[in-house]
Amino acid sequence: MRRYVLSPLRVTAALVVVLVGTLTLALLGAYQYIRPALPDVTAIKDIRLQVPLRVYSRDGKLIAQFGEQRRIPLAFDAIPTQLVNAVLAAEDDRFFQHSGIDYPGLIRAIVRHLASGDRAEGGGTITMQLTRGIFLSPEKTYRRKLLEIFLALRIEQELTKQEILALYVNKMFLGQRAYGVGAAAEVYFGKTVDQLTLPEIALIAGTFRLPSRDNPVANADLARQRRAYVLRRMREKEFITQDQHDAAVAAPVQSKLHGPAVEIEAPYVAEMARASLLERFGAEAYTAGYEAITTVDSHLQVAAVRALRAALLDYDQRHGYRGPLGRVALSAKSTEKEWTQALEEYAPRVGLEPALIVALQDKEAVAFSRTHGRLNLKWSGISWAREPRADGSVGPALERAGDVLALGDVVFVAQERSGDWRLVQMPEAQGAFVALDPQDGGVSALVGGFDYYASNYNRAVQAKRQPGSAFKPFLYSAALDHGFTPASIINDAPLVIEDPGLEASWRPQNNSREFRGPMRLREALVRSRNLVSIRLMHALGPAYATQYIQRFGFAENALPRNLSLALGTAQVSPLEMASAYAVFANGGFRVEPYYLQRVIGPDNNVVYEAEPRFACAECIKDEPETEGGLLNASILAVPSDESRWGGLTYLDEKRLAPIAISPQNSYLMTDIMHDVVARGTAVRALQLKRADLAGKTGTTNDRRDAWFCGFNSNLVGAAWVGFDQERPLGPGEEGSRTALPMWIYFMAEALRGVPEQRRVPPPGLVSMRISADTGFTARPGEPNAIFETFIAGHLPPEPPMDGSFPIDLDSSTDEADSGSESLF
Repeated sequence: MRRYVLSPLRVTAALVVVLVGTLTLALLGAYQYIRPALPDVTAIKDIRLQVPLRVYSRDGKLIAQFGEQRRIPLAFDAIPTQLVNAVLAAEDDRFFQHSGIDYPGLIRAIVRHLASGDRAEGGGTITMQLTRGIFLSPEKTYRRKLLEIFLALRIEQELTKQEILALYVNKMFLGQRAYGVGAAAEVYFGKTVDQLTLPEIALIAGTFRLPSRDNPVANADLARQRRAYVLRRMREKEFITQDQHDAAVAAPVQSKLHGPAVEIEAPYVAEMARASLLERFGAEAYTAGYEAITTVDSHLQVAAVRALRAALLDYDQRHGYRGPLGRVALSAKSTEKEWTQALEEYAPRVGLEPALIVALQDKEAVAFSRTHGRLNLKWSGISWAREPRADGSVGPALERAGDVLALGDVVFVAQERSGDWRLVQMPEAQGAFVALDPQDGGVSALVGGFDYYASNYNRAVQAKRQPGSAFKPFLYSAALDHGFTPASIINDAPLVIEDPGLEASWRPQNNSREFRGPMRLREALVRSRNLVSIRLMHALGPAYATQYIQRFGFAENALPRNLSLALGTAQVSPLEMASAYAVFANGGFRVEPYYLQRVIGPDNNVVYEAEPRFACAECIKDEPETEGGLLNASILAVPSDESRWGGLTYLDEKRLAPIAISPQNSYLMTDIMHDVVARGTAVRALQLKRADLAGKTGTTNDRRDAWFCGFNSNLVGAAWVGFDQERPLGPGEEGSRTALPMWIYFMAEALRGVPEQRRVPPPGLVSMRISADTGFTARPGEPNAIFETFIAGHLPPEPPMDGSFPIDLDSSTDEADSGSESLF
């Protein structure tokens, strides 16, 4: 009988077959055991990455980003080839060859585990890493490893290699709240991925393994080592040349945290948009990738921010220097390194740079800032810093820089447009500015304070302050509606008010403390005469006046029902004032202010679109008649080839704004307020050298609030200055000096290159010659005759035959001895 002898080769082959068979059966058994726990990987096609809320201006400039995770999703085609190569070299160079599992790598990991007993991760392909990141917990168990393998195989069946790689580079955490390479490029280098250099690409690719440890902000040395590994692997795979490798390895590791690439400074608007979306969509607003497009114009917003800050700094410097931020002891041998260290605890503030005074001359100083190094402060930038006094005035003029500065002082400095530097300080007063489109109410620019990050209180919307004389145009509009004319004569004389609605006798005064006697209504508004306004209010009656003024959009509870309303004692916000003045600017229509144009949802579909109502004078067919507060008129829908109404080519009746006041009333009020600019309290605005501007200044009691609201047919702007904790602004600080400059700074930029547009008078107006003294129709050859405009049916009277001079609105004198008058 022949004996059968097994050769070593056959024994080995048999063992391999048995081992493979056993492993196959084990894997099949494991798969059957684990299959019920496997998630549905088809859902990966619909996976939603956590993408933050982004807020944009209407012209596409980023205003803000909200959300815990910073992510900028990229399509595969948008990922630079060099970045793809770096990730492959660092993480999985056989990615495009294997089926989701790198079996040699997996076997090596198993052998390492058997030899050491360590359950550390190993043999993980990009697909397996993606599986861990999406479906699995971070626990390290055999069961989880099996889940990872099976899921990776199934993902490879559902997605293409390009889809898997794109999801991987967008999904993975890369340190410092950055998720994906798009966010990492922004966070670490302030760039988009297409702007990255090879050393920066290698740094980002190196963070995939241990992102919290190996990122360049957390540990530059470890990041450099990891970058060298990535570059070596890229050279080995021939993705880069030796010269490219050597240059990139030698490059310094330069990285710091960068915020989102905000292009427009509009944090108050951003917060308004964030709150609105949170209310609409809940917490998902921060993670689902919503994009909020606001009505803000980036050019106008920049102008508004600069205007507000310039006006507040101007005001602040008129009231003296409050002293340095701190003081550092400097030795004669101190170095720039020591200066830099001394400034570390002082942060820049909205254009104000902390600086250390390091040298003094007679009328100059040398300061040092961390950003700009040494810089010179000329006398023109120092001499304003006089001693502040309790009454708002300042002490005597300075004679030398040493009168106010000392070596070691830590101060704020700012660079002027000329390039010169000047000493500055954070203003104590605050301000707000709102600009809007009077045709539909869209907010074109909004600034709620000097520095949002010092105080996020939005004064443009939340602050309810008295508007003072800036409120008078609404009362005068009511007077025109009630039968008064611009030529009506009203007495500017002292009054004593015994009003039951007031606690004590009231003796109102003009700001100048002077009285000019009988004057025309036009002149009274141009000169902002308080006593005339009170007489008008008395003649109209508080009930009628408040009801009429509500047409401009003011809430009833904001309007006191007494004579003080004539002087602007309502409680209103700058946004409400800008919206109300839009009625004059657009010909009489009440437009609602809005700031959110549209919202784009996670699937790039529009989930919200504003539907503002538009002012359209040519859409009104008949003369409107008053009914229920606003005016009713026959409506004629009008087509437009110019797409004037937010892109609409045809204005439907439902999109027409309601009429608040007649076009004739609006025209006359605008014409009177044009005179306020041309020769009245806002004459400083003549420096703009435009003939299409109108507006009104406002100052409240004790000069606690300063206002200017002005407009032309295309743009309305409202400026306010005051203290959050109300107190006087100081001597001479009135609307014309304190708030008007803010409006001028803004309009100078906003209207640059924009043609003038004077309004065409609507039908129903009559121009006549009148006596400038009496307001009567002028006699032939009368020497002091002027032209005035009237609403048809409300013409000036003929002069009386006896030559008398009756006043339209006057009262009996109850206090003859004092020369004052009483209305009651």
